[in-house]
Amino acid sequence: MAEITIAAEARTEFGKGAARRIRRDDKVPAVLYGHGTDAVHVTLPGHTLMLALKNSNALLNIELGKDKHLAIPKQVQRDPLKGFLEHVDLLIVKRGEKVTVDVPLNITGEAAPDALVGIDTTTISVEVDATAIPTEIEVSVEGLEVGSHLLAKDLQLPQGSTLAVDEDLLIINVTAAPTAAEVDAELAEAEAEVGIEHDEPESENGDDAEADAEAGDAESE
Repeated sequence: MAEITIAAEARTEFGKGAARRIRRDDKVPAVLYGHGTDAVHVTLPGHTLMLALKNSNALLNIELGKDKHLAIPKQVQRDPLKGFLEHVDLLIVKRGEKVTVDVPLNITGEAAPDALVGIDTTTISVEVDATAIPTEIEVSVEGLEVGSHLLAKDLQLPQGSTLAVDEDLLIINVTAAPTAAEVDAELAEAEAEVGIEHDEPESENGDDAEADAEAGDAESE
C-alpha cells in the first residue's frame, strides 16, 4: 500500500467550540498516539484526509514541521447525518512492525444454479506488516454447490499476512435458493403478521353475470 503524505498543523485549542471552528476551515481535528509517546494533537486538511480514508486501512505519512509520523486510522468519527469527518484517531506505527487490522472481503464469482450465497462477515481480522496492509482479500464462490461453506482458514491471504481470528470462523455458507412458492408463503405470512389483507378477486362467472344483468336492463329500457 502506498503511503499518503498529509501536512499537519499543531493543535492548541480544544473543546467543542474549537472543533467547530476547525471544521469550518475545512480541517479535521486529530490525535496521534502509540509507542509510548505522548498524544500529539493536530489538525489535518479535510478534503485530503477524506480522500485518503476511502481506504479504511490507509497508511498515512503525517508531516508536522520537521517531524514525520507513519500512522494508520484507528477510529474515525463522522457526522451521522451529513457524513463529514468530525475527528480522527491515528495509531503511530513503525516500518517492519506487525499490526492487527480488519480487511474488507471482496466476494467474486457465481455459485451453482439454485444456490444462495450467505455472507457471514464482510471483513477479516489479520496480522500484517504495517507498511503492507492489503486493501482487500478476494473470496471466490465460483461454482460452489448447495451445502458448501468457506471458513477463515480457507482464505487465500496475501504473503506475510496471518489470521487474527479463529481459523474455523464461518465466512460463506451456501444454501438452496427458495422456490417461488416458498417466497410467496413467506410474504403472505409477513403480511398476515402486520394485518395486511387483500380483496378476493372476482370470479369470471361473477363478472359475466353482472355484464348479462346490465345488458338485460339496457334491453328492457
